[in-house]
Amino acid sequence: MASRKKPSRKPLRSNTNSRQVSKGNGALSNAPGAWFEKLVALQARLRAPDGCPWDREQTHTTLRTYLIEEAYEVLDALESGDDEKFAEEMGDLLLQVVFHSQIAAEAGRFTVSDVIRGVHEKMVRRHPHVFGDQRAKDADEVLKTWHQIKAQERRGKAVETGPSKDEAVESALDGVPRALPATLEALQLTKKAARTGFDWHDAAGIVEKIREEATELQGELGGKNQAKLEEEVGDLLFAAVNLARFLKIDPEIALKNANKKFVRRFQQMESAADAGGRKFQDIPREEKESLWITAKLGERQPAARKVGRSR
Repeated sequence: MASRKKPSRKPLRSNTNSRQVSKGNGALSNAPGAWFEKLVALQARLRAPDGCPWDREQTHTTLRTYLIEEAYEVLDALESGDDEKFAEEMGDLLLQVVFHSQIAAEAGRFTVSDVIRGVHEKMVRRHPHVFGDQRAKDADEVLKTWHQIKAQERRGKAVETGPSKDEAVESALDGVPRALPATLEALQLTKKAARTGFDWHDAAGIVEKIREEATELQGELGGKNQAKLEEEVGDLLFAAVNLARFLKIDPEIALKNANKKFVRRFQQMESAADAGGRKFQDIPREEKESLWITAKLGERQPAARKVGRSR
């Protein structure tokens, strides 16, 4: 089985690490190419007629959830500061690439070598300041060149294959994957729009826009038009993402951190209720609010004391 996240089927961690294996096998050593070839061969074996029934049943569609899960688990491991966990989760994400490539290879569409060659050639092509004669004075110029080359590649592809129905007219917003989570899609759309000069002068203007959207939402609260409420909530969220983009903050990471903070404070409230011999759900709402404020202040006070000591 490969990278499924069901607790009852989660593989156990081996007590033998790759360094121990490589010491006993001079042919492998720690060369990434050798281990990558072994991983590709392993996945092909799992998909073989006498391989793993679970792996053989999988398709690109059934693996979509795992691909998303693995990407988020990489981010979680990155933030944890645990290098062993970080490496493990990146391995799980890499396995997804190998898995999808194997399925495609079996259908004669492309192989994992095509995937690697494609990204290698693209990186060389989009870094003319490193692999060509161009020069780039700073990161902003690098990004500008990158997007220019990307647009040229898209136009060249359209000439070869013909534009799709959705791309009959070239747009500065082309290239944003529709399968992205809505927050990331909004971030990419506003980034592309800003590159055309369609942007706010300052963050204060976006904050005012958020107030405007909140007011419009408030005006719909008394009605029963659910579609309109959904529209106004969407406008408010889009404006918030745009503010994050303007401030160079990843809205997905910011929201993840806010989620963690909420969980931490909520669990503190539950612990406080339990310490008093009560169930949290049985506590009156007003007291719940008081516990929330206490949990919130409890987080701020250690930080304040730390600042005071640093003086």
